[in-house]
Amino acid sequence: MPVAVRTAKELEQIDCLIIPGGESTTISKMLGSSDLLDSLTEKIQSGMPTWGTCAGMILLASSLLDGRSDQHFLGAINIVVRRNAYGRQIASFEAAVDIPAIGSRPFLGVFIRSPIVEKAGSEVEVLATLDDLPVLCRQGPVWASSFHPELTDDTRLHQLFLKEAATCLGIPNGQP
Repeated sequence: MPVAVRTAKELEQIDCLIIPGGESTTISKMLGSSDLLDSLTEKIQSGMPTWGTCAGMILLASSLLDGRSDQHFLGAINIVVRRNAYGRQIASFEAAVDIPAIGSRPFLGVFIRSPIVEKAGSEVEVLATLDDLPVLCRQGPVWASSFHPELTDDTRLHQLFLKEAATCLGIPNGQP
C-alpha cells in the first residue's frame, strides 16, 4: 500500500520508495531540513529498491552538472545528469519511448523540464533511450527515469518496478 514519507520514522516503515518529480532543489532542501537525508541515504545503500522520476532522478544521481552548490544528491546510481536539459516548462513534451522490458508497445513518456543523462557508468543498465540519450536507467535495485510515468494511465513500468522490488526483497515469485 503506498504511503507518503515525510519523516525518518515513516521511512523506516517502508520497503521500497518512489521519489517523484517536482523541483529538485526544493526536494533537496526538504530532505535536509526534515532530517531525512542521512536516513534515506542509509536505506538506499542497504539495498532498498528506489525509483526516482525526473527530480527524483536528479537526487539519485552520482553527479549533477548544473546544480546549486548547496544541493544534495544521493549518489545512488552512477549517472551524471543535467537539470532541465530539455528546456523550460513551455518546452515540455510527450514522446513514445521504447522500453523492451515492458513489451513492444511504446510507453508515453511525459517530459517536463526533465534532466538529461550525460553519462552512465558501466554498471548502469540503460532500459530506454530517446534520441540516443538514456531516459530510463537501473543500477541494481535503483531506477531513474527522466520522464514522468506517473502522469499516464499506463502502469506497465510501475508493475515491472514492483515485481523487481519484490524479487529483490525476497518475496516469493516476485509478486508485489
